[in-house]
Amino acid sequence: MHAGAAGAAAAAPRAIVFVISAPSGAGKSTLVAELLASELGLTFSISYTTRAPRGSEQQGVDYNYVSRAEFEQLVAHGEFLEHAEVFGNFYGTHREAVTIAAASGKDLILDIDVQGARQLKEKIPEAVGIFILPPSREILEQRLRSRREDSEAVIQRRLKAAAAEIQNYEQYDYIVVNRDLEQSADALIAIVKAERRKRSRREDEIRPILESFERHAPETRKRNL
Repeated sequence: MHAGAAGAAAAAPRAIVFVISAPSGAGKSTLVAELLASELGLTFSISYTTRAPRGSEQQGVDYNYVSRAEFEQLVAHGEFLEHAEVFGNFYGTHREAVTIAAASGKDLILDIDVQGARQLKEKIPEAVGIFILPPSREILEQRLRSRREDSEAVIQRRLKAAAAEIQNYEQYDYIVVNRDLEQSADALIAIVKAERRKRSRREDEIRPILESFERHAPETRKRNL
């Protein structure tokens, strides 16, 4: 490999993993969709789940739907970066998701709950955690009821789960309070852009630039004598 190609390979960006969590009804799915539509070079990890499709959801688009037996087999083979049981169904992130994102030169968005986020941070400590908070319990309840998808028992169960989930906010790097969809989407976009500018993420790009100056340093010193 010639010098130019080596420099280009060294400067190749690494995929950043963004982990986004929120209580059910906080608007996470809508905000993730807005983020993916922002043309920032992001890709979404399609989780595996044992639950049945809802409404217009499609296999391989919204989720990878598998049976409980298939899911358990994947767990046994160590195929998941994280997996958790939520409301009686299992969800998991396949470890290939990160590899595929890196190969495509894109950063990865994961939409997972607090259990999965904790597992994933143990395996990928540099992953960026973002927690979406509703403005209040009252507003979260209004949003859950306005969806007209769940029974009263399910709504109460989701509210109880939300109260427990928000206690884990400290394990995340960023908090976005979803009062307004547009403002919250802008906040997520700003987080992605800021993370990409961190010095620690750009060392491979910075190093060849510094070396280009160092190669000329002796000549410069000689002329100044």
